This record gives sequence, structure tokens and C-alpha cells, in this order.
Amino acid sequence: MTTPDQLAGVRYLVDDVHAAIDFYTTHLGFTLHTNAAPAFADVVRGPLRLLLSGPASSGARATPRETPAGRNRIHLIVNDLDAEIGRLRGAGLSFHSDVVAGPGGRQILLTDPAGNLIELFQPAHA
Repeated sequence: MTTPDQLAGVRYLVDDVHAAIDFYTTHLGFTLHTNAAPAFADVVRGPLRLLLSGPASSGARATPRETPAGRNRIHLIVNDLDAEIGRLRGAGLSFHSDVVAGPGGRQILLTDPAGNLIELFQPAHA
């Protein structure tokens, strides 16, 4: 079992490992940890290790092709959601949703090049 001091990992299946590396390191502040492209890479941001599994990876091969994508997503906290939206739109990225607000804060969804969801979330101020 993972110990509390180890990184938490989330696996995303991607069509193009190089494109995924570029997306996460250029736009979302991740750092490249391991690069075994075109099969696999992992990137890290804080305590999150994001496993980017290309079609040839064992992680992708272990997932049945008919398994539909879920509505799961990684959740990244930002200090200024509007500034992040402007920065990412300026870099040519588009969003999968409009900003949604609730009692806990505001959020918006974007997708990586393979269509995996990323939530940018700005907590409400207490």
C-alpha cells in the first residue's frame, strides 16, 4: 500500500504521450518525472503523479477498449480562476464548460489533447 509520504497517482490514457507531456508541463505547471514515450510518461505537480499511458503501455492494454470514459477528473486548485482562464485561452486552449459557481467556490473544465478532463477550482473565500 502507498505510504502517506508517497505521491498519489492517477492514470490517464492518452493518444499521444509527447502531446500530453507538452500540455501538462507547458500549461498546467507539471514537471516531467519519467519519459518512456511513446508508451508512457509521468508528470508531477505537488503530491499528484499523473501517469500518461499511451496505446502501447501496459496500463492502456489492461483497460478494456469498450470501457467508456468516466466523468472523473483531476482537480487543480488555483488562486485566480479568471486569470487562469485568460492565460490558457491566450495560449489557444478551449474549455469544456462555462464557469460554474457554488457555495464551495468556482470551477471550469478543460480537456487535455486526449479528451481527459481537468477541473480548475478556485475556493470561495471564508
